[in-house]
Amino acid sequence: MATTSSEPVTCVDFWCNEFGMRARIALREKRVPFEFVEEDLRVRHRSDLVRRMNPVHRSIPILIHGGRPVCGSMNIVEYVDDVWTQEEAEAGRLLPADPLERARARFWADFVDQKTRFFTSRGEEKRAAMAELLGHLRRLEAVLGDKAFFGGDEFGFLDVALVPFSAMFYGYEQHGGVDMEAECPALVRWVKRCGEREGVREVLPSGLHMYQIHKEFYQIE
Repeated sequence: MATTSSEPVTCVDFWCNEFGMRARIALREKRVPFEFVEEDLRVRHRSDLVRRMNPVHRSIPILIHGGRPVCGSMNIVEYVDDVWTQEEAEAGRLLPADPLERARARFWADFVDQKTRFFTSRGEEKRAAMAELLGHLRRLEAVLGDKAFFGGDEFGFLDVALVPFSAMFYGYEQHGGVDMEAECPALVRWVKRCGEREGVREVLPSGLHMYQIHKEFYQIE
């Protein structure tokens, strides 16, 4: 039996999980009411709910729609985009209408997954890791160009993919000793534009809180 858009929605996630923020931002952008169930990643063992809804990976985020799970952050974003898209216009979509642009958006979303992780190295290794990370961010900045958002004038799929990781810019500055505004000015301006959106603002934690929890996770002094 097909699931309908009116059935109850639950998002299982942890507040500082960048991947899960994607799902929650997509839901808020689409104005989908949902219940938030927190899964504390500081606890080693996963809950019965996570093990039942994602028995393969036992990871979050998990979207539960009408009792059925959808797993994987960008998979969830695409699902939300498909189920809760305005029928009268393409303006309500996160993914571009053009197949080539959709493929490009998915390519760069995968690039974000692979290249924008927080680094925990120290000394020379830390400097090398920060330089490499800045190179990846500058490449994304080149993709953004002079557009308001990655897809153009409208907030979309690749914006949802990347903006949660902007909550770590403060951590990059503190741990990596860089000035993000000087290194990636266009990207920082894009972050500010995204932060003006209610759907982003309600989900994204402060940079300070993100850095503090990562210091706890990775035992960074």
